[in-house]
Amino acid sequence: MCFYISMNKNAQTLASRYGLKTDILESYQDILNEHYQINAFTNPLCYVVTNSEELHAFNWGLIPHWERTPQDADKIRAMTYNARSESIFEKPSFREPIRSKRCLVPSTGYFEYHHNADSSTTPYFIYLKNTEIFSIAGIYDSWKNPANGDIINTFSIITTEANSFTAEIHNGGKNPNRMPVILSPMDEKQWIDSSLNREGIIELMKPYDASLMDAHAVRRDFLKLDTRDERVIERQ
Repeated sequence: MCFYISMNKNAQTLASRYGLKTDILESYQDILNEHYQINAFTNPLCYVVTNSEELHAFNWGLIPHWERTPQDADKIRAMTYNARSESIFEKPSFREPIRSKRCLVPSTGYFEYHHNADSSTTPYFIYLKNTEIFSIAGIYDSWKNPANGDIINTFSIITTEANSFTAEIHNGGKNPNRMPVILSPMDEKQWIDSSLNREGIIELMKPYDASLMDAHAVRRDFLKLDTRDERVIERQ
């Protein structure tokens, strides 16, 4: 599955990449800018692209709009960091967002563990060969906290079957041989187009071309480093 991503570019760079405005993000930029490692389990703010004209910042871990209490919201978001493409149209938390609330999650890479023959693990940083910033397919929802009226926007990353390259890396654990759905630049606008039908959505949720991807091992303690420390993604 995909629980650790990298986004080490600032809002202005991303806005230029996607042709968007950044006005609403001024108060978030110190939090968001240049993180080499983002951990889903902390429910972090991440850049998100929807079909609006502005770059957004949503929290990782989707809260369905119909959850009633903060306790229920906290409980379910621990299970919605990823959404499996094979069951996304059937799962209650995902079946409405996949139809009408699709987004792009900009990334410069992501991390997975390789399980070695001696039962140890080696973390790898996975990225695209010729594309510095790429888009992971996501879904989002907006939840109103009944305790204070705050609107919380959250998202999930969509995963699919690993391609031949990433399957060799992500070869163990509870959900082996998975990868995030990575969209080609030509498919990005189509993914967030509200008129895209179910067949079109399914067609886009496929493994990325293995020949366009690369990876290298990183230090075992990469999660212990400051998230803005470039050593997080250094080759080992």
